Amino acid sequence: MKPAEQYILNQPEPFKTMLLQVQVIIENTLPEAELLFKWKVPFYYVQKAPICYLNVTKGYLDIGFWAAQYFTEHLEKLQSDKRKYVKSLRYRNLDEIEMEVLIELLQQAYEHRDKKIITN
Repeated sequence: MKPAEQYILNQPEPFKTMLLQVQVIIENTLPEAELLFKWKVPFYYVQKAPICYLNVTKGYLDIGFWAAQYFTEHLEKLQSDKRKYVKSLRYRNLDEIEMEVLIELLQQAYEHRDKKIITN
């Protein structure tokens, strides 16, 4: 089993179920996305470009988007938490996951996957 898959399956409930659902959403939305294990968390890439990562931390599931500074929709749902470039969705239980929002953010991440991070 791959380390990213092992990470997902080793999470306590409700996070394991949440991760599995998010995994299905990501892989249906971006079938070419590749699940890798980077920086000790599952990371989705498309053509060597990071799309998002999945991390269970501090009592919630954090879905971090690398290209979030280019996003134009659902900005009010994203948390930056003092991070300069990455923004994320945070969920504490399965009922909080808004499929439509997640899909639209994944599509934006895909659209902006090749853009460089603006550091100014």
